[in-house]
Amino acid sequence: MLLDLIRGGNAVDIIVGLCVSAFVVFCILPIHEFAHAWVADKMGDDTARVSGRLTLSPLAHVDWLGALMILLVGFGYAKPVPVNPYKTKLKNKKLAMALIAFAGPVSNLLVALLSAFCYVAIYRYSSGGIIATAFSVFFLYCAIININLAVFNLIPIPPLDGSRILTAILPTETYFKIMKYERYIMIAIMVLLLTGAFSKPISAMSNFLFKAFVTFADLII
Repeated sequence: MLLDLIRGGNAVDIIVGLCVSAFVVFCILPIHEFAHAWVADKMGDDTARVSGRLTLSPLAHVDWLGALMILLVGFGYAKPVPVNPYKTKLKNKKLAMALIAFAGPVSNLLVALLSAFCYVAIYRYSSGGIIATAFSVFFLYCAIININLAVFNLIPIPPLDGSRILTAILPTETYFKIMKYERYIMIAIMVLLLTGAFSKPISAMSNFLFKAFVTFADLII
């Protein structure tokens, strides 16, 4: 994110990009993690509540390395919310884990869709000016980063949400074998992201979703 702005953006773009990154770290990531905690709590698992994670406070959720990745490349992560699917009311505990994991990316997509509506509304109805331009760029970046976060977290490799969703279809033994290498896989992901090798396919999917959201908003407004 910041690296791209520095390479080709102007001062306004860079400032707005930094503001959006701060907004994502202190507002959007807490919403993402709160969504996990809220769904788990509603299904009967109070682990997140007892751990103090059923809150929108950013201090409870922010992982500073993940926040730095958002600043630099546009997607990252927060502290994982502790959950125990075996405490949920659902008989299918694998499905419970998948639903809890899916809640985070869904919250990002909902915020991205709302941002796309705001972006289109400003673009269509504002009379221009620096304030309107700043808000337009803000909602543009907000939509893009939220989509990036959703796509990134849906990758089916540990420790991302996508790997938890896999629990619904993978045999338990196979899943836990993969989870043994969670730390090493995460290091590999960060290296691939920072070198740009992994960001291209994610960006392609994110761009597709962004265009779809903007097109949908344009049809509605």
